[in-house]
Amino acid sequence: MASVKLQDIVEKMKLENLTPDIDISNIKITQPDINRPALQIAGYFEHFDATRLQIIGFVEYTYMEGMAVKKKKEIYQKLLEGDIPAIVFCRELMPDNIFMETAIKNNVPLFMTKKSTSDFMAEIIRWLNVKLAPCITVHGVLVDVYGEGVLITGESGIGKSEAALELIKRGHRLVSDDAVEIRKVSDDTIIGSAPDITKHFIELRGIGIVDVKTLFGVSSVKDTQSIDLVIKLEEWSKEKEYDRLGLEEEYTEYLGKKVVCHNIPIRPGRNLAIICESAAVNYRQKKMGYNAAQEFYKRVQKSFAERRDD
Repeated sequence: MASVKLQDIVEKMKLENLTPDIDISNIKITQPDINRPALQIAGYFEHFDATRLQIIGFVEYTYMEGMAVKKKKEIYQKLLEGDIPAIVFCRELMPDNIFMETAIKNNVPLFMTKKSTSDFMAEIIRWLNVKLAPCITVHGVLVDVYGEGVLITGESGIGKSEAALELIKRGHRLVSDDAVEIRKVSDDTIIGSAPDITKHFIELRGIGIVDVKTLFGVSSVKDTQSIDLVIKLEEWSKEKEYDRLGLEEEYTEYLGKKVVCHNIPIRPGRNLAIICESAAVNYRQKKMGYNAAQEFYKRVQKSFAERRDD
């Protein structure tokens, strides 16, 4: 199961540790959902998921301030005796002494942030969704071409890295070479990134490892990119018929998400970079409502109709 270290969240979100004596090195977050325990503070603990990161906002804090001391001790103990990984107080709100003592007693770390509750929740949920999303690794090259994420796949040595290098020289951006980590961050979106060990590097047979960021500058690389289009490179076969109109889209599937896929036959003299650029621009045109294949088909049908009328 994917997990994120609590320490990484603290560093990413710049949280202030209110309980530095509690060891957080082994605490991990395993789900992107968070919880605002307003109902629990009011005394309702049915269906309370204590394994989520808990967020205390201004509303919860104000309610807690008005509680009687006896009720505070009772509610705080019931709230903090579970498996809560951590509690974050927003808007620089400081928990009272009873809450602090109960948290330390139950070994629950407390943190504070300057951000408003809604801003912090939006940021932490988005970040956790990416970090904890289902992930697979595929063999291929991911390039940002005119803002579209183009995943180039095919057998080893077919020319994926060379096509990517040419695209980079033409002003596009490399995301990952050889291995692409694909994460499903929502039902409609999958994003690709590079493993840390190969980030910004390309392997060219006969030359070796090339540092794209150093050679072409920081504008030539990108850390993550949504995957919008897949181009499968394959050896040209005389026996196989290839789609020459593109009236019907073909798809491939990653993590349950269908992605438009083009099978491109490789022969000497074909410029793969231009083909990838054209595929990306054509895909953008279709998203904007214009389909060249359908327009061509309409013209052919109109021409046939006019001939029959003559």
